[in-house]
Amino acid sequence: MDSELKSNYCNITNETIMAYLNLCTHCQKKSSNPKRGLLSKPILHSTFNSRARIDLIDMQSQNINGFRLILNYQDHLTKFVFLRALTSKRVEEIAHNLLDMYTTFGAPAILQSNNGRAFVNSIINELHSMWSDVKIVHGKPRHNQSQGSVERANHDVEDMLATWMAQNVCKDWPSGLKFIQFQKNRALHSGIGRSPYEATFGCKARV
Repeated sequence: MDSELKSNYCNITNETIMAYLNLCTHCQKKSSNPKRGLLSKPILHSTFNSRARIDLIDMQSQNINGFRLILNYQDHLTKFVFLRALTSKRVEEIAHNLLDMYTTFGAPAILQSNNGRAFVNSIINELHSMWSDVKIVHGKPRHNQSQGSVERANHDVEDMLATWMAQNVCKDWPSGLKFIQFQKNRALHSGIGRSPYEATFGCKARV
C-alpha cells in the first residue's frame, strides 16, 4: 500500500495508513498468517517459467455455475500468478487450462504441486498427449519456501475475491477472477521488491 500511494500521492504517513487499515471492515476480516519458523535454503532460478507450482483453492461452499475450484499457477522466480476457475479436479480439465497458458508463455521445465507426485505426473502425461513437444518433469518433494509462497498467494486470492464480491454486491467469483489476477500481479511483492508484472515484463502494468 505504501508503494502504491507513493506513486500517486505525497505526505501519506505510516500512521495514516495504519489508521485506515484499522478502520477498514474488509481488512479486519482477513486472518493473519503466523510465521512458521525459519525458511530453508531458497530454490534459485534465473529465468521466467523455469520452475512453476500449481495448487487448488477449494470454492465448493461458493459453487456457482458449476465452478467449484480455482487453479492457482505461480511462477517461482517472478511470483506471477495465473488463476483459472475449474468445475472439478479432473486431470483433463487442469491440463487443458495449463495448455492454454503454455502455448502463450511456454512450458516450465519443472512443475510442482503439494497434491503429490502421482497427481503431477498424471497432469504431465495428459499434457504430453495433447502436445507431444512439451517436456516437463516433476519437481522435488514438498519445499517449505515455495509451498509457503503459494499458500500465501492462495490466502491473498481468497481475501481479494471476498472484497471484490462485497464491493460489487456479486457472488459470481469466476467473473471476478481475471480482475483479481491482474490486481495480484501488479501489486508490490515484498520478496522480490517489485510487482510480479514488473519482474515478468520489465515495466509497470497500465490501468
